[in-house]
Amino acid sequence: MADPSSYRPKPGQIPDSPGVYKFRDEHRRVIYVGKAKSLRQRLANYFQPLTSLHPRTATMVTTAASVEWTVVSTEVEALQLEYSWIKEYDPRFNVKYRDDKSYPYLAVTMSEEFPRVQVLRGHKKKGVRYFGPYAHAWAIRETVDLMLRVFPVRTCSAGVFRNAASAGRPCLLGYIGKCSAPCVGRVTPEEHRELAEEFSDFMAGRTGTYIRRLEKQMMLAAEDMEYEKAARLRDDIEALRRAMEKSAVVLADATDADLIALAEDELEAAVQIFHVRGGRVRGQRGWVTDKVEAVDTAGLVEHAIQQLYGEESGDAVPKEVLVPALPEDTGAVTAWLSGRRGSNVSLRIPQRGDKKDLMETVARNAQQALVLHKTKRASDLTTRSRALEEIAEALDLDSAPLRIECFDISHLQGEDVVASMVVFEDGLPRKSEYRRFQIKGLVGDTQVWHGEGQDDVRSMHEVISRRFRRYLMEKEKTGEWDPEGVVEDPDEAGRPKRFAYPPQLVVVDGGQPQVAAARRALDELGISDIAVCGLAKRLEEVWLPGDDDPVVLPRSSEGLYLLQRVRDTAHDFAIRYQRSKRGKRIRTSPLDAVPGLGDTRKQALIKHFGSVKRLRQATIEQICEVPGMGRKTAEAVVVALAQAAPAAPAVNTATGEIMEDDGGGTA
Repeated sequence: MADPSSYRPKPGQIPDSPGVYKFRDEHRRVIYVGKAKSLRQRLANYFQPLTSLHPRTATMVTTAASVEWTVVSTEVEALQLEYSWIKEYDPRFNVKYRDDKSYPYLAVTMSEEFPRVQVLRGHKKKGVRYFGPYAHAWAIRETVDLMLRVFPVRTCSAGVFRNAASAGRPCLLGYIGKCSAPCVGRVTPEEHRELAEEFSDFMAGRTGTYIRRLEKQMMLAAEDMEYEKAARLRDDIEALRRAMEKSAVVLADATDADLIALAEDELEAAVQIFHVRGGRVRGQRGWVTDKVEAVDTAGLVEHAIQQLYGEESGDAVPKEVLVPALPEDTGAVTAWLSGRRGSNVSLRIPQRGDKKDLMETVARNAQQALVLHKTKRASDLTTRSRALEEIAEALDLDSAPLRIECFDISHLQGEDVVASMVVFEDGLPRKSEYRRFQIKGLVGDTQVWHGEGQDDVRSMHEVISRRFRRYLMEKEKTGEWDPEGVVEDPDEAGRPKRFAYPPQLVVVDGGQPQVAAARRALDELGISDIAVCGLAKRLEEVWLPGDDDPVVLPRSSEGLYLLQRVRDTAHDFAIRYQRSKRGKRIRTSPLDAVPGLGDTRKQALIKHFGSVKRLRQATIEQICEVPGMGRKTAEAVVVALAQAAPAAPAVNTATGEIMEDDGGGTA
């Protein structure tokens, strides 16, 4: 591990101009590439005290043994050179998106004498027009089959083409009208190329022109009583419309845009791209990457743009690129995109309307892709086994923790404090074992309600104490002991209950304080054979009881992935419970105590008076003026409001909105 001060450039050596820099390790391998508006200012950031650097940045600068830079004229040149070097050197500390699958494209080989329509995967070739990518190859073939009625372009391989030309007979597609048969001279090379260009224009989104032209030809044929021709044109129009229907209409007809959305956590990020051409989604693709450098959402967006358009030019770069966050140097990225397209490109965040709605859909796809990626890793038996072994080794356990229980605390400003317990067995979630706790506040064996002063550490101590007190009681009796009065199923009597199974490892969501509280709770109960650790969310550090320094698992560790998934599951489970409790609480109203007063008349009262505050000030006679309100009910309303405190904040039962006191505060 190198000391960054050993290779720090001398003052004045680094130029104050745009450029690209490379960090190399002791073997002269490039481990990181970056760009900067000012090389002097950017590189100075890397040579701060290690404690002030992001952990990933600190790892990079201590792995490096030298730094060098190249000065360029503009920030756009810096962006292009950075992309070229990342592609050339494949640095280990740079974010690199990897395709989660090999996507098929619809390709038209315009560089050939007789252009061919086919399905292609892999690297793009020069002189070929690409459309997509598509999720499945069969989707391309269905679309092509429909369009060959109108644009009978060659689809056969070079060998089939030569054989047909030698025999003087076209293939079956030539006989049924789905190929213009250039192999036997039915059309000239120029006529066939024109068909291929029209096919490409239609796929690029310019659909209206061809539909209108065919409709006009159909009407003229019908007027001339050429009914067979008119019927054939009608079928052609229907085929094109069916082909268009396979791409969802999402935006205005003239819209050409790519929408990029991200889902990320501390270790990984997933990006999804929707390609919209002519207002229709023409393709979709996704990547997943490890966050090997200290990078925020804007940086991830910039990396995605570089990878997406680094090899593209012309119409392959759309007029609009919609993103969730703008890169740090938006002007340089926009200029670079415009240069690759050959005309202006708009790079922006959608704020409203259909584009914002579609961006939310893309973001949901990105989130699902990230969850699926993590689930695939977790579901693999070999991976799970390796993860459990890594956890056992890192935490110095006697054996792999086959049962892991994780606890998390959730509250909103001290109110509705709840806890969750999730269980993973053999590295997989066991949802039937999940439990939820309402925190009551325990000091020793005495229940005390702390109210808004309740904190996560006391709550963690309480929930661990309650869970393992039940475990100890289950060791002495058959059946589940439930102090909250849950009635047991008589058919389950005699079977071991959930709390009868102890875990090998308890994980808490938090750092040293939460871990210490959990360990103290177990010690107070005399339990010493269950390991405890905590996973701190910010830096994904693993804390052990009594240790001043955390255990830092490698970024690529399967054990860390499993601990992170366990922690995140407990966190989500706790938040859902806390939100449900909060929702029930804020939906209550003083009017709920009025016998026979349903939601319709409650809403009528609030609509008439505007708020509970004003309703409380009304007389019985004024309440009786509300349609449907009798005197007896009005008297009951007055009594109920008089007995109830002026509840703050009150909630509108019609809308769920929390109202202010000046005219707010509703049922």
